[in-house]
Amino acid sequence: MSGFLNSIGRLRAPKRSPLSPPSAGGYFDPLPSPGAELTSAPPSPGGARPLYLCQPFVKAALVKGSFKTIVAPPKYVDVNEWVAINLFDFYHNLNHFYSALTEFCTIHNCPTMSAGPTLNFLWPDQNKNLVSLPAPTYIDFVMSWLQKLLEDESVFPTKSGREFPPSFAYTAKHVYKHLFRIFAHLYHAHFEQIVHLSVEAHFNSLFAHFLAFGKEFDLLVIKDLMTPQGLGQGVAELGDKWREMGILEA
Repeated sequence: MSGFLNSIGRLRAPKRSPLSPPSAGGYFDPLPSPGAELTSAPPSPGGARPLYLCQPFVKAALVKGSFKTIVAPPKYVDVNEWVAINLFDFYHNLNHFYSALTEFCTIHNCPTMSAGPTLNFLWPDQNKNLVSLPAPTYIDFVMSWLQKLLEDESVFPTKSGREFPPSFAYTAKHVYKHLFRIFAHLYHAHFEQIVHLSVEAHFNSLFAHFLAFGKEFDLLVIKDLMTPQGLGQGVAELGDKWREMGILEA
């Protein structure tokens, strides 16, 4: 990881939505008390299917075949380094997509961090109470937290001879969880704009890669990512569909 990160320099700040960052007395980093979901009654089965589950968009992709060879670590590469490098890449690539959608993801258009008909991700406030936030605020907090974390040498070491902390696996799961939630919101609220930008194949391939990587390294545990009520909606349904189609391994 040392050569990889040093070759591209330190992380740049994410391209933010037009909002002020959280203040010191505002919202806490999500690691000690990660956001949760608020769900009401499950959606009725007769509702309109999301665009990303419809043909031809559900099968739009740049990568054909198995993701197994893409996610497997190269020989002699430390697993922690491989996970760290890939989490960095997912963060960086997802930030590029979000940057292209910030004019659509506004407080007015997205008053909650919705990810399904009845699914809303929450964030801990200064009293560690879980609260609903507008999606651009939530995403801005996540991206700022992730940048800070990725630049922390004690968590993501980049210098030769420095070891990953024993808690790295725990941290990696939390990073993965919050990236997953951004993917979930963009699919639910902004897939139409993704199609209009003609990048649905790129976005699907990135998310399929993300899901395959999470499964390979035990980061993708759906029951830890959303409540049982949310399992039949949003990107959880997309993942199931891709497994049925053979795009992802069962």
